[in-house]
Amino acid sequence: MIKPIAITMGDPAGVGPEVICKALAELGPEGWDDIRVIGAVQVLERANKVCGTGLAFGNGGLQVIDLHTDGVEDAPACTISAAAGEAAYRYILAAVGMAKSGEIGCMVTAPINKEALHAAGHKFDGHTGLLSHLAGGIRPNMLLTSPTLSTIHVSAHVSLADAIRRCKRERVLEVIRAGHEHFRRVGVDAPRIAVAGLNPHCGEGGMFGTEDDEQVVPAVTEARAAGIDVVGPLSGDTVFARAHHGEFDLVVAQYHDQGHATVKLIAFDTAVNVTVGLPFDRCSVDHGTAFDIAWTGKADHTNMLAAIAYGRKLAAAD
Repeated sequence: MIKPIAITMGDPAGVGPEVICKALAELGPEGWDDIRVIGAVQVLERANKVCGTGLAFGNGGLQVIDLHTDGVEDAPACTISAAAGEAAYRYILAAVGMAKSGEIGCMVTAPINKEALHAAGHKFDGHTGLLSHLAGGIRPNMLLTSPTLSTIHVSAHVSLADAIRRCKRERVLEVIRAGHEHFRRVGVDAPRIAVAGLNPHCGEGGMFGTEDDEQVVPAVTEARAAGIDVVGPLSGDTVFARAHHGEFDLVVAQYHDQGHATVKLIAFDTAVNVTVGLPFDRCSVDHGTAFDIAWTGKADHTNMLAAIAYGRKLAAAD
């Protein structure tokens, strides 16, 4: 039997409650059986009114795990606050507990605000760092997936200088393997993987840097020797277009903006952020709390629908 998924409400001051209400309204009651929402019922009811989605909560309606945290009902919309940060933290904590115990097959997360999280005393770089901590220090990998382009990152939330330092054979090989295993798990028997070069034109024979020749090439060679269908390094100015047009299933991006900017350009509303390598499954919308439009009813829920669909895919993969 496929386990349900749990959707965490995210930062109550952001667009999370709205996109959840809109997505679930579009799915309709017949699409709620395998969904649990972890959040604050009062906040969801307020979002329900703002969006005019006509949802019912509780008996006969949407199943909500109502978690009370001090001040969350009164936390100002579109504003960073410790109360909202603490609430977002508690929702994630509850979802991880349910995932570890086997109650759910995947957690789907609405956006949180890093500053609010820090204001509440939780000094993490966002979902990925927090989930790593809750998983016992396991370092996961960030994967963005969309209908026509998917990328997995050698480094993510670090400076560009640190990203260059992290481009090492061992790390590149680890990411290639993680991407290969993930795509096999979700039904791609022989994933076609390309590795993007770190430097312009992959260093152009050393004129623009030697990392591609010294670190990336050996990683690709070792992965190929292990039977993985991988090529690279390929120039970052063309490899993503080649993948988008169907030549590759996955591109290994060397740093955050190399992968993120490309995916968001072509699939801003449909890309899903997937955390690969944890002992439980998590995926997320690929946008932030959007305080500039939160609580106006304007937030687009297309990305939440995509995240729910991928969460169900992961829940069915085991």
